[in-house]
Amino acid sequence: MAPVELRQLRYFVAVAEELNFGRAAERLLIAGPSLSQQIKALERDLGVRLFDRDRRKVSLTQAGAALLPHTRALLDRADDLRRRAGSLSGSRSVRLGYVNWLPPDLTSRTAAVAQVHVDAWVAPSHTQAARVADGSLDLAVCWVRTEDLSRLGLRARLIGADRLYAVSRGGDSGDVPDVEARDTDVLVDDDLTAWAAWNVYAEELAQDTGARTVRISDGAITGPAFFDHVRRCTRPVVNSPKGQTSPLPPDLVRREIVAPKVYWTWSLVWRATEDRAGVLAVVDALCEDAGDLGRRLGIHAPDAWLPADDPYAVPG
Repeated sequence: MAPVELRQLRYFVAVAEELNFGRAAERLLIAGPSLSQQIKALERDLGVRLFDRDRRKVSLTQAGAALLPHTRALLDRADDLRRRAGSLSGSRSVRLGYVNWLPPDLTSRTAAVAQVHVDAWVAPSHTQAARVADGSLDLAVCWVRTEDLSRLGLRARLIGADRLYAVSRGGDSGDVPDVEARDTDVLVDDDLTAWAAWNVYAEELAQDTGARTVRISDGAITGPAFFDHVRRCTRPVVNSPKGQTSPLPPDLVRREIVAPKVYWTWSLVWRATEDRAGVLAVVDALCEDAGDLGRRLGIHAPDAWLPADDPYAVPG
């Protein structure tokens, strides 16, 4: 029998409780097709069919119903093992996941309170938040909404923010004018596995500011293919946080977005039930007062834009 991952067992329990792949995928913050593939892989590895499914309903098979309580017990024991291991080792490392940005002084700020292990699996915001919720990570730096925090049982504190800019084809003049948000394009990709958080953000940006969404299906929210889309678009294209530090090709220029200025926030998230001193000490070491940090980062300025459900948006 092939090795079975705890992650797959958590997926099995979620589908068994929801009896709906779509709702289970939303709960787990993963794409529906990916969830279906993981369940099929688990069934193949176990050698039994766990669910009967057709277009109208999903139900547990006899084998699935028999294995469900044992799976729940196994996951409970795995969680208990993590807690016991943590209590036995004062120097236990704190597992931190991220998307593409971390505080540059992370090590110096946390060295005195815990050994922080930065997870090698770089994943999208919705994936990293879900991994904190299911115990695969202790902390993550990611973009979240207030809705996500409530649904997943997480807490968050502001740790950073990016002011987004636009990219357009260069002109003959050396002067690069600012561009109003309503005069930009923002890419929305069909791949929800990779770009779920960005798509939510981009759709709301367009709705609030009048920017125009451009649907793509090649994953080119960032990288060289993003620049190809910029060359094809007739208007400046909003750059994503993953492309903030990418050097621009010589034929393209950076345009500051104004009216409003557009910001993306980074949260440090942890489980609401977290009680380990090491994890909470890392939170305190990395996070300043959110109000003061927000003012310094510019996200609370009158001309700043954040999604309405951003945890740090100022009610207007």
